Amino acid sequence: MKQLVILSGKGGTGKTTITAAFIRLADAKAYADCDVDAPNLHLITARNTEPRRKDYYGMPKALIDTDKCVKCGMCRLYCRFSAIYGKEKLMVDTFACEGCGVCEAVCPAGAIKLQQTVSGELMLYADDNKTFSTARLKTGSGNTGLLVSEVKKQLKETAEPDTDVSFIDVSFIDVSFIDVSFIDGSPGIGCPVIATLSGADMALIVAEPTVSGISDMERIIKTARKFNIKTRVCVNKYDINIANTEKIEKFCMQEGLTFTGRIPFDKEAVKAVNRGLTVIDTECAAGKAVLHVFRKTMSILTKESDGTGEWF
Repeated sequence: MKQLVILSGKGGTGKTTITAAFIRLADAKAYADCDVDAPNLHLITARNTEPRRKDYYGMPKALIDTDKCVKCGMCRLYCRFSAIYGKEKLMVDTFACEGCGVCEAVCPAGAIKLQQTVSGELMLYADDNKTFSTARLKTGSGNTGLLVSEVKKQLKETAEPDTDVSFIDVSFIDVSFIDVSFIDGSPGIGCPVIATLSGADMALIVAEPTVSGISDMERIIKTARKFNIKTRVCVNKYDINIANTEKIEKFCMQEGLTFTGRIPFDKEAVKAVNRGLTVIDTECAAGKAVLHVFRKTMSILTKESDGTGEWF
């Protein structure tokens, strides 16, 4: 099964809008949002549906038992993260604590213990036809990459028994030409992106024709190459700066990257998303352009799989 990762070097390029359209076009039966810092794919794909929720426990945090504490200050002295504060009563700043356990080791009174704390919330939208896994990281918490892995694991465990999910990451599609997993990743090049790229066959980069958009596009392409992942590029809102769009196309040509198409800025597309729809669900120029990008991207995957290059 092929895995297609949809990423962007920066936020606001339209990555999730395009991902939702791809899911609709492919009639995906299972999928996930791996942008756990700011998930929003559910606003389109799981509208008016309540998920099953469960707490996600990340790194442990230090907890001081004030009844046992002798206020020697050893914990504060050895904490390299400055997570322990106070004079009359020593306390732990859970946002600064990295759960290293040094304070627990040096405390002469045994007043400090590491305990598991809630770092986020896993959510699962599931019915007879669709399974959608996502999560939301708690503000200030770490372990973003680990939570991405939990999103994938949750989907695997909930997928239909007759679905081959031994290596599934997000969405499974049973089609006549090729099986594709769609992965909606995070913007940037941080830990969640690294976790999302792992094991992928292809990355579709959604670029924006701005100065920062071009710079960030180049960064995410370099990151994908470190994983030896084939990379394709499309430009969203291409007509806000034609000159920069042409720069992106020239860059792709020079770097040997396949350019899959231009998508225009379209107010009708904005209206559709605001109504909880994909750009495919309304008659608009952006939807037609996304369909072209979808067909070209899928054709590339199909050629690599069976040599036909057909997707209709």
